[in-house]
Amino acid sequence: MEYRQLGASGLRVPVLSFGTATFGGGNEFFKAWGNTQVDDAKELINLCLDAGVNFFDTANIYSKGLSEEILGKALEGLRNEVLISTKATLPMGDGVNDYGSSRLHLIKQAEDSLKRLQTDHIDIYHMHSFDATTPVEETLRALDDLVTSGKVRYIACSNFSGWHLMKSLSVSERYGWSRYIANQAYYSLLDREFEWELMPLAIDQNVSTIVWSPLASGKVSGKFRRGQPIPADSRTVQGGAHGPATNFDRLYNIVDVLDEVAEETGKSVAQVSINWLLQRPTVANIIIGARNQEQLKQNLGAVGWNLTTDQIKKLDAASDLTPIYPYWHQRQNPKLIPPPIQY
Repeated sequence: MEYRQLGASGLRVPVLSFGTATFGGGNEFFKAWGNTQVDDAKELINLCLDAGVNFFDTANIYSKGLSEEILGKALEGLRNEVLISTKATLPMGDGVNDYGSSRLHLIKQAEDSLKRLQTDHIDIYHMHSFDATTPVEETLRALDDLVTSGKVRYIACSNFSGWHLMKSLSVSERYGWSRYIANQAYYSLLDREFEWELMPLAIDQNVSTIVWSPLASGKVSGKFRRGQPIPADSRTVQGGAHGPATNFDRLYNIVDVLDEVAEETGKSVAQVSINWLLQRPTVANIIIGARNQEQLKQNLGAVGWNLTTDQIKKLDAASDLTPIYPYWHQRQNPKLIPPPIQY
């Protein structure tokens, strides 16, 4: 297993982490992801650890705490061997203060997560979304207090716009508070908008990227095929998919090239899709999920080898996406775009 430094920190993480949104199946949305309970979770975790994956990602919102509870039970006796990432900000109840990144909400949610996870600290605490109703200073001071108290080791963000992240980094620098070392972002061969603003920012500010949904809800896993019905067991059909509406002609063109590269490498389409992401600038970690051991073993096979430069170029060309303004205008002046960014 390869390990990479996480942003401007001393923390090293494996290039793959295991996402536990499949744990619990607490509502219809998360049932479409999975319904893993404690015994099966322990088996999946042991498979991860055997492969060198000691990083586990969850969130308070996943099945309203069930994912954290199951992860905590499944990690019993293993806490000192693993890294745990969880999140807050999204609604956890119907009360007026049951959501957001206010001091009141964050401290309560951190303490609740610690109890569910059966641990005394969270290794990486993500803001699951940007809260534009709370002053950035309030959020970051509360997070800095959690770090100072020892309840949180590092902080990170997720699903932020470029200006959200840049403003947060600026405020942290101004007051000497803990800064976001990573951005957990939606990124895949199918959905490459991350590259337009967030990737250049991450390079400039030394913020690592943790990728979620690297297979675009299974669309670039090899299950979706031209001329074939959408798989009945896919998240798309079962109501658990993320992301914008899919241009299926473009998707199938990408899958055609994935098939070519998979045949050249002797790897699966899903493994090629994940390995492509590992070659992208700023990507330090990719969250893989699995409903069962076979899916997990397949995803673990995405590391330990690299696509060739020519194979990466083929996949880049097949998945190229015309950006929105001002990024299409910036493309007209490639000499002003520093390497390693390639639009």
